[in-house]
Amino acid sequence: MNSKIKYELEFPIKSSVRILFNQISTPSGLSEWFSNDVNIKSNIFTFIWDNDSQDAELLNKKNNQSIRFKWLDEPKNTYFEFNIIVDEITLDTSLIVIDFADDEEDMEEAKLLWEKQIEKLRQSIGS
Repeated sequence: MNSKIKYELEFPIKSSVRILFNQISTPSGLSEWFSNDVNIKSNIFTFIWDNDSQDAELLNKKNNQSIRFKWLDEPKNTYFEFNIIVDEITLDTSLIVIDFADDEEDMEEAKLLWEKQIEKLRQSIGS
């Protein structure tokens, strides 16, 4: 199997770190912008969209900084991650999204999807 392409996106977010972290790390927060509903059992998050669902394992969580998930049906060395960055000078907050794609075409489609999802995130927090 071909290896996946890792990519990173940065999105400015007008929000406090605490509120943003809640939106990217809790079932209630994620269900406001990432999927229709989110259930959690142990460290497995079940993301639900309409009549479809997908399970992801929580790999790492640093409070008010980052969270990393791994889709259970994807290769072991892949994950998706959210990192919160605050510029030391301007104090502007950004969300870094790290994800993997099968190829360049898949990556372009995924980037468009992330842009749409992050717009929903911004709306959910009034950014």
